[in-house]
Amino acid sequence: MPATVLMSVEEYLETSFDDGDLEYVDGELLEHNMGEVDHGDVQGRIYMWFFARRNQLGVYALVEVRTRISPKRYRIPDVSVVRGSKPAGRVITEPAPLVIEVLSPEDRASRMEAKIDDYLRFGIGCVWVIDPETGNGHIYTAERRIAVDDGIFRCADPAIEMNFAALFIE
Repeated sequence: MPATVLMSVEEYLETSFDDGDLEYVDGELLEHNMGEVDHGDVQGRIYMWFFARRNQLGVYALVEVRTRISPKRYRIPDVSVVRGSKPAGRVITEPAPLVIEVLSPEDRASRMEAKIDDYLRFGIGCVWVIDPETGNGHIYTAERRIAVDDGIFRCADPAIEMNFAALFIE
């Protein structure tokens, strides 16, 4: 679907799209890169890592769920990590402490930066952007951007430390 399609928020929330979900930014529909096999594999492994530790960490992970950033903006993080248990409703409406984006070959830096800015303005505490090919990436908070070159992704609140390479130990 082209990025120039305009619709109301209400129409967006009631629409199921044939080729995966779309993000909604100020009336415009934006493609959400679904990635390929490697992207989906990493996304699934991250979800499973959080699922296995949900009670210990006191969090609940969700994959590709619409998040209401503002009345006219809905983003779809690859993985959202919320406090406690499964949120009520159809969309996430409160800032999660952590969202994770797994880079796809089609991702453009300018679009990813706009998403990160939206997440941080909304009050999401920590954003991990992970390159599935290298296992490195960046951690974004309202205060700073931290390069991850050792494969260890961290979040301060709640205290989380995920070793990317350990996701692939069977």
